[in-house]
Amino acid sequence: MSYKIFIPRDSSSISLGADKVYQEILNEAKKRNIDINIVRNGSRGLFWLEPMIEVETSKGRVAYGPVSISDITSLFEIEFFLGNTHPLCLGITEDIKWLKNQERLTYARVGITDPISIDDYERLDGFKGLKNSLKLTQENIVKEIADSGLRGRGGAAFPTGIKWKTVLDAPSEKKYIVCNADEGDSGTFSDRMIMENDPFVLIEGMIIAGLAVGADQGYIYLRSEYPHALKILNEAIAKALEKNYLGENILGSDFSFNLEVTRAAGAYICGEETSLLESLEGKRGMVRYKPPLPAIEGLYGKPTVVNNVISLATVPIIMDKGASFYADYGMGRSKGTLPIQLAGNLKQTGLIEKAFGISLRELLYDFGGGSATGKPIKAVQVGGPLGSFLPEEQFDTPLDYEKFSEIKAVVGHGGIVAFDDTVDMSKMARYSFEFCAIESCGKCTPCRIGSTRGMEVIDKIKEGVDQEKNVSLLRDLGDTMVNGSLCAMGGMTPFPVLSALNYFPGDFGLEKTET
Repeated sequence: MSYKIFIPRDSSSISLGADKVYQEILNEAKKRNIDINIVRNGSRGLFWLEPMIEVETSKGRVAYGPVSISDITSLFEIEFFLGNTHPLCLGITEDIKWLKNQERLTYARVGITDPISIDDYERLDGFKGLKNSLKLTQENIVKEIADSGLRGRGGAAFPTGIKWKTVLDAPSEKKYIVCNADEGDSGTFSDRMIMENDPFVLIEGMIIAGLAVGADQGYIYLRSEYPHALKILNEAIAKALEKNYLGENILGSDFSFNLEVTRAAGAYICGEETSLLESLEGKRGMVRYKPPLPAIEGLYGKPTVVNNVISLATVPIIMDKGASFYADYGMGRSKGTLPIQLAGNLKQTGLIEKAFGISLRELLYDFGGGSATGKPIKAVQVGGPLGSFLPEEQFDTPLDYEKFSEIKAVVGHGGIVAFDDTVDMSKMARYSFEFCAIESCGKCTPCRIGSTRGMEVIDKIKEGVDQEKNVSLLRDLGDTMVNGSLCAMGGMTPFPVLSALNYFPGDFGLEKTET
């Protein structure tokens, strides 16, 4: 009898020893003459338990973790491949509280399937959305996406349906679909998890986008630091071509679509859509003036859909289950679910997919388990390095685009980085300016010069030099950057700086500040 064992192959698990565990289990099984079938699946997102291995039983998959090489002998001694009890046994995987309390729609297959098995993908409703879309008009596909309430998951939260409608209506014989996979925000890994653990859902979403707007070519602009994703995406694209989900006359239709992966330039600014397009065209990544918008004049001057990985990966379930199914999740204008990434000083870090409306406090304590150090959580930064720092009194804010906007914060890409009470928020504020100075494309003065001057002003405040005057200057500088920068790089850098100044004035050596 052959026993099925699942060992993740994504980069997070590999960095924690998954490949070594895989090899040791193979060796031990051979030594004991036990017939096993190992499937290299993706991580479920419980990073503090990786490498987490699973075994298939009649009751469902049983999980063990975190497993190290030294645990392999004892696991075989209790015949873990039968799902038997062991100190590392976590029980039925689906019953683990972290997973059970989620709403996994976009991530429905992540951690379950072999990422490059197209049969696994099809068996779990894969390509149903595409097959449904091939029966519809372009206008009806776009309407379905608009009615679902899906908004950009890359940070701007722009309605996806409106962007697609603009490209559909733009007169041009050539149009493009570009996936922004240059995931560079601090504490974020949701894009990588899709690309490494369920690449076909992204491919399917891009095909549907091409069908909807009349584009026959797609590009995945992939972060250069993601070699595992590059390999898996290229393998998945080759298999999709074999099965005629890509290429000429897809599934016997008159629609053709080709897709390729391009490695990014290694610059944070290339996550901005116009800078990305410049880089994709082989130029230096510099922000373009807008208008014209990329939806009108994008890649090579042609109408272009530029969407984030998660936005495109969410399209298949909408086209499979329907717009109302997806829109029933969430709150207000924030429809559906968001992949939330917990990072920083927390006991339990990883990926959670939840409907909009959950509070930061629930995420930090119910899922994150509180700080790893056991000290009080002083602040969290939501939305990457350009996101505001939120103090404890704002932890009950629901995760919702509009509610966050009310407190001058952003949901962004859904990354949450926690800090305990040992953090010096003046140093974090200064780093925001330093980061901007390093990563700025240099095209506009407020961003290029303002970031450097900002570091100098914070240093003077910390040194006690004309504090009142320099605090006022810092606020004026922030106002200039917000309203005068060409893109969000300079326009949002003041958010973390001013939030740190407003909520943690003591860290700057100040008694109080204006808010």
